[in-house]
Parts: sequence; C-alpha cells; structure tokens
Amino acid sequence: MPAAPADSPLYARLFGDDEAARLFSDSAEVRAMLLVEGALAKVQGELGVIPAESAAFLHRSSFEVQIDPSALAAETAVNGVPVPALVTAFRKACNAPDHAAFAHWGATSQDIMDTALALRLKRLIELWETRLEALLSALATLADTHATLPMAARTYGQAATPTSFGAVVAGWGWPLVAQRQALALLRPALLRVSLSGAAGTLSAMGDKGPEVRAELAKALGLADPVHSWHSDRTGIGALAGWMATTSAALGKLGEDLILMTQSGIGEVQISGAGGSSTMPQKQNPVGPSVLVALARQVTGLAATLQGAGAHRQQRDGAAWFTEWLTLPQMAISTSRGVGLALDLAGRIAPDPAAMSRNLNDGGGLIHAEALSFALAETLPRPEAQAAVKRLCQEVMETGTPLASLAIRDFPGTDWAARLASAGLGQAPIEARAFAYSVAASRAP
Repeated sequence: MPAAPADSPLYARLFGDDEAARLFSDSAEVRAMLLVEGALAKVQGELGVIPAESAAFLHRSSFEVQIDPSALAAETAVNGVPVPALVTAFRKACNAPDHAAFAHWGATSQDIMDTALALRLKRLIELWETRLEALLSALATLADTHATLPMAARTYGQAATPTSFGAVVAGWGWPLVAQRQALALLRPALLRVSLSGAAGTLSAMGDKGPEVRAELAKALGLADPVHSWHSDRTGIGALAGWMATTSAALGKLGEDLILMTQSGIGEVQISGAGGSSTMPQKQNPVGPSVLVALARQVTGLAATLQGAGAHRQQRDGAAWFTEWLTLPQMAISTSRGVGLALDLAGRIAPDPAAMSRNLNDGGGLIHAEALSFALAETLPRPEAQAAVKRLCQEVMETGTPLASLAIRDFPGTDWAARLASAGLGQAPIEARAFAYSVAASRAP
C-alpha cells in the first residue's frame, strides 16, 4: 500500500481525484509561484520600486521559463522551503543578471508560497462549486421524483415510523445546501494575497509596500488583506472545518446507502456496484464505502490542520510544514468525495417492492405511534399508549398484524387503511421543499 493512495497508479481511481491533484502537483506549485514573482515585479515596476525595464523583463520571463521541480529538491531539503532555490533557478534561466537581480524584491518565501496557494485554492473552490451544484441538482431530482415513495424510517438501527425515500434524499442534500453557501463565505478568508516581507513589516519596500500589495492583489485577482497574515491561519482553519463538515455529510450518504443495500433490506440498488473475487452473488457497495472512508480520513486530518493554526511568534516553520502535510490530502479526498457522490446519485435506484415489504415486516409495528395518536382522539393519552403497547407485545408474541388486533379491540374503523394513509406526515413536503430550494438557487 503506498503512503499516499491518491497518488498511486493502483489506487488513484478509487481514492484520488485528477482535477484536484493537478492543483497540488509540484509543477502546479512552481508555476503558481512564478506567476506571483512575475506579477510582483510588474507591479513594482509600475510603482517605481524597481526599474520598469527590469520589471517588464521579469514579468515576461515568468511565463516563459521552465523550471524542473526536481532540480530544486536538494536546496529545499536544506532551506525548508523551495523559494530560495526557485529564485536562484529563475534568475539563472532569465540569462540577464542586471534584470534578474530585481526578482523577488522585498518579498519573503512565505509571501510567494501563500499567494501561490491562494491562486490554486481559487481553482479548487471553483471545482467544488461546480460539483456541488451538479450533485444538489441530481439529489433534488431524486427527492422530488420519490417524494411520496413510502419506506421505513429507522432510529438506532430499528424501524421507527414511515417516511419517504424523497425525504431521506432531502436529508442527504440539506447539509450540502448549507455547505455550498458556506463555501462562498470562505472566499475572502482564503483568496487573498500575502505580501509582508521577512517579519511582516514590509520594511524592504518602504512606504510603497501597502500600495504594492494592493496592486499585486488586483493583478492576481485576489483580495488585499491590508495586513500581514503569516501567522494568521484562520482562513486555513475555516477551510479545514468546511472540508471536514462536507466530507461528513457525504459520509452520512454513504453510510445510509451501505445499510439500504445490505442483504435483507435491499431498498436501493446501485448499478455498477463492485464484485467479489470468490462470491459471484455479491454486489458490494464500494462507492458508498469509499465515501465513509474518505469522511473518516478528512475529519481526522482536520484536527491536525486546525491544530497547526497555533503559530509561534511572527512565523513558524513547524506549524507551516504541518499544513503542507495535511492540506493537499484533505483537498484531494474532499474533491473525490463530492465527485463520487455525484456519480452515485446517477446510479442509485429505489426498490419500491423492498420498501413496501420492510414497511409491513413485523406485523405493522412501524404504525404503532400513528395508532396511539389515533386512539388518543377518543381515549386519554396514557390509556391509548398503554393499549397500543399491549397490542405491540401481542404482535411480537403471535405474529398477528397490528391493524387486525386494533380492529378486534377497537371496532368500527378500518385501521389498516387509516394507518397506511397517516404515516408519511411531512415527509413529502420536506422532499419537495428541498427540491424547490435547489431549483430556486439556480434561478437567474
């Protein structure tokens, strides 16, 4: 088993996500850092911090030079960051020492790396937004289509009262609606430029520093935080929380599907489910199981990433390194979870016959609550509850359906019909409300 299954040729299709992984590749990081260095030089040239001719040359060169990430490895191991080696390689590749001397003017390694990360997180957030929109649309269709399809609701693993499959799907979807909204709030906390210099004072740029930072933000399409945030990792902590909460919501979807597809339940079928090497009859819920595993991984790593927010003094290498060890894995796993849930949403189909069978299993005990409230219309509530409890015990002892016993003891009402019609409560309304909410959010 490789240390990082998402990067493994063997396991990447199971746990990885190509689109997200590309944003965290060495080449993507180097390219993003070069874009930051080039934009910084351009802005500094326009504001007279460095010669305009050198600035134009460096800006153009940042798009043209090719730097092999592996060539930076030895120096990175010594320096703890790749930027010194990158700047050296960039200046050498420029082949113009007079101009190259102005590269990286007044910035520090963390400025370049944090800003480059912000550029890549911008792409990542766009990817998540697109996928969440598609996933919510698919879930809304399922919820609306099956708003009135009855099935057994379960609490503590036991049959409770009737619900509808549409309401169950809505239960998967509502947390994702909230997470889609929360994602928009993350943008200003994450998509911001970092330009503070060695100790957060921007001293190397004199009184031009704040203006350079503001113009750099405009050039890169990021926000200007108007202050140093080297040791302020609240944005990263909020991102960790968002990924953990989203993955947990997707893991709940996976847990439900595992239970709904298990032998003896069979309320949902998943086309293209996984097979066994020795048991040809099995259709394993591989996709839902991956969702659960990813949720456990991401929620576990979230604690590590948020704990890394405790930086010492103005800059802290150990805390920063902890981000590098956890953030990419979390981002890739979260992306995989959203993409996999979208795929599953198109492959799951409810089995109405199995749902009906499970509703009626156990002699109709699932209607006990409805019967107690119906009897309470003519009996004192404690007396109605006691009567139903006694009938439930008789159902378990004799196997006689609850409705039949109710007709025997409380004649004059077709209890089978009444209990069947009263069971769904607000479930269909909940399902349709979710579908409407998703549709309304897409309206122009």
